[in-house]
Amino acid sequence: MNATVVPQASAKASPAARKRKPLAPPSWLARYGMLALGLLLVGGMSLAALLAPWIAPYDPNAINVDALLLTPSFAHPLGTDALGRDVLSRILHGGRVSLWVGFVAVGISTAIGLALGLVAGYFGRLADELIMRGVDVMLCFPSFFLILAVIAFLEPDLTNIMAVIGLTSWMGVARLVRAEAMALRGRDYVLAARAAGAGPLRIILRHILPNALAPVLVSATLGVAGAILVESSLSFLGLGVQPPDASWGNMLMDGKEVLEIAPWLSVFPGVAILLTVLGYNLLGESLRDILDPRLRR
Repeated sequence: MNATVVPQASAKASPAARKRKPLAPPSWLARYGMLALGLLLVGGMSLAALLAPWIAPYDPNAINVDALLLTPSFAHPLGTDALGRDVLSRILHGGRVSLWVGFVAVGISTAIGLALGLVAGYFGRLADELIMRGVDVMLCFPSFFLILAVIAFLEPDLTNIMAVIGLTSWMGVARLVRAEAMALRGRDYVLAARAAGAGPLRIILRHILPNALAPVLVSATLGVAGAILVESSLSFLGLGVQPPDASWGNMLMDGKEVLEIAPWLSVFPGVAILLTVLGYNLLGESLRDILDPRLRR
């Protein structure tokens, strides 16, 4: 009796027969790790700055001639400066200045950019041409040197710094909002609202503005980091917050004079700037990945 030969399956299946193993969904850490780290850094630095009057161990401007250039210790965790002032207390109070400048300056630039971008994107034609040519002119000047030139003619106080930074950094927001408004003005719900008799102001505020806020939120988050860096740079050059008030920038300026014998005077304010700017950059990048559907996986 002939044995029935059963054909064995080929060791290598054909490409059509092979089933691709489905990719595992990204873990929570891969998806939201940068967002969590950004929120942790931003939240921690902001909370420390807000609570500075209560958690700072010393008066940030109190001079103590018996504690000049002390190394970090239990009494002074981050050491003291050349006037005996506690570095930790000055960093905490300097954070209030930097964050306040960042939020107010970005608020000014975002408000201007939103208004001009919505007008240019919705109405187009002459309004768009005038506003965009103004943006082009502003972008021709290097931002930091433009701020330096304006500050040189003004009194270097906190209000002027916030106003100048805000008034010279709205162009990116305007271009973003213009592009979004131009894309949204042809959508069905906008056309339906226009056909129903809604005026331009109502259409802009009720239909276009809410749908154009996602990229503005990302831009504003990144703008806070940029404003903090600009304020620190101005204070380092002596054109920002004036002594004896504490700012991370003027603390760096004070530290450079004694860098070889007291490096902590420059290291700790620099680390504060690094962590704050890193936190806002991580937060902005994470929000962009979450809010932009083209970047979702």
